[in-house]
Amino acid sequence: MDGDRDILERVANGSPEAFEALYDRFGRLAYALAMRVLSDETAAEEVVQDAFLAIWRKTLLYRAERGTVRSWISTVVRNNAIDRLRREHRRDRYELDGDVPADQPALSDTWSEVAADLSRQQILQAMYTLPVEQRQTLELAFWCGLSHREISEVMEVPVGTVKGRARLGLHKLRDALEGRAEAWQRS
Repeated sequence: MDGDRDILERVANGSPEAFEALYDRFGRLAYALAMRVLSDETAAEEVVQDAFLAIWRKTLLYRAERGTVRSWISTVVRNNAIDRLRREHRRDRYELDGDVPADQPALSDTWSEVAADLSRQQILQAMYTLPVEQRQTLELAFWCGLSHREISEVMEVPVGTVKGRARLGLHKLRDALEGRAEAWQRS
């Protein structure tokens, strides 16, 4: 929307009123998106605050040719929420589990960890072979937990388009991963 771009341009020029208007327009969407990823009200509020602070500071990074203001803000919020999850996961990984008896060492299944990491890498590589619209649709669905209707609102396309992109993306992803699994098993 041209109105969104105008508001963002005024934010870039340092207008606190424009920033308030931007937050009024997209704050609820940002919070809902952060809640979908984090499932924690306090964490979602913090992520939204951090995301809007980043938007305030980096407004000039917005490129209209890459998408709408709404999708850009959604991407900033989603990335901040995922970054927070990763930080928390890393921190949790290094905390000691109090349930492990001191006389019994905790053993890890190295092969399972390596296989999971390979799978994760293969999925990410396969995701980046998809067209941008299909990849973004699948990311919003699986990593952000959005419904078809919510994705339709974020991407500003009809629900049928979202369903089609998701279906095509999943088929292409399956085909890409089946090929890699077969190659992995042969070696």
